[in-house]
Amino acid sequence: MRDFPISIRRATPQDASGLTALMSEEAVYGNLLQLPHPSEAAWRERLEAKPDNGDVQLVAIAQGEVVASAGLHANSQIRRRHAMGLVMAVTLPAQGKGVGSALMAALIDYADRWAAVMRIELTVFADNERAIALYRKFGFVQEGIFRAYGLRDGRFQDVLAMARLHPSPPRWD
Repeated sequence: MRDFPISIRRATPQDASGLTALMSEEAVYGNLLQLPHPSEAAWRERLEAKPDNGDVQLVAIAQGEVVASAGLHANSQIRRRHAMGLVMAVTLPAQGKGVGSALMAALIDYADRWAAVMRIELTVFADNERAIALYRKFGFVQEGIFRAYGLRDGRFQDVLAMARLHPSPPRWD
C-alpha cells in the first residue's frame, strides 16, 4: 500500500458526495445489490442518522477522495443482535492494492475487540472471485448459495452466503 497510501476513518455526512461517486461506478454497483444512479441526498441522510445500535461505516481516503467504503450493520431482531452484516465497495483503480484488506482489518478489529460481535455475515456474487478471496483471507467461510438471488445487468445471478465467527469470543475475567 505504499504506492497507494490511504487513511481510514468513520464516514461523515461530508462524505456523501464521495460515496455517491463510488456507488455510481458500474464496476462497483455491478458487484453489489445496489442500483445505478445513487442519490447524494439519500447518502447524506443515511450518514446524518445517528443509530445507537453499533453500526459503523468506514471510508478509505486516497488523495482526498473516497476510494472505498465498508460497514458493519446490526440486526434489529433481539435474538440476532450478536450478528452484523458486512458491506464493502472499492473503486476499480483501488482494487488489488490492499485497500479492501485495510478496511476489513479495521472492521474485524471493531467487531472482535469493541462491539462483541459473534458473527459477521455477507452475501457476494458467486463470480466475484477477488472479493471471495478477500473474505476467505479474513476467516469467512461459505455457508450456502442463493440461486438467482440478485438481478445484475438484466440477468439473475447466484450469490454466496458467507460468515465469520469470532475466533475467541469475549469472556468474563
